[in-house]
Amino acid sequence: MDIVYLNDLRVDTIIGIYDWERRTKQTIILDIEMGTDIRTAAESDSIDDALDYKAVAKRLFAYIGESKFNLVETLAERIAAIITDEFGVKWCRIRLNKKGAVRGVRDVGVIIERGTRA
Repeated sequence: MDIVYLNDLRVDTIIGIYDWERRTKQTIILDIEMGTDIRTAAESDSIDDALDYKAVAKRLFAYIGESKFNLVETLAERIAAIITDEFGVKWCRIRLNKKGAVRGVRDVGVIIERGTRA
């Protein structure tokens, strides 16, 4: 299995359980790994045969920017579903960072893996 990745994708969104979080957009930071086989794309040299990471990034940026979830867990699950269902990815690993959510902690968030790593 090969991995196509997006690191440090930053999106402003409504996320959180506190009143102030429901009124103020916060920046979440994503690192995403997507399992795929790049051999066909490498041979054809055509984007039509590749996992188009730009299309994935644009889709996630639009979705997350409009979302209003309470929990980072919910957002991470929805991101995984978009990647697997809409882009045909068999396995993904998502690190969702809600920087500044806890005083005195640089990074906080969740890491999930969904699908089968082959």
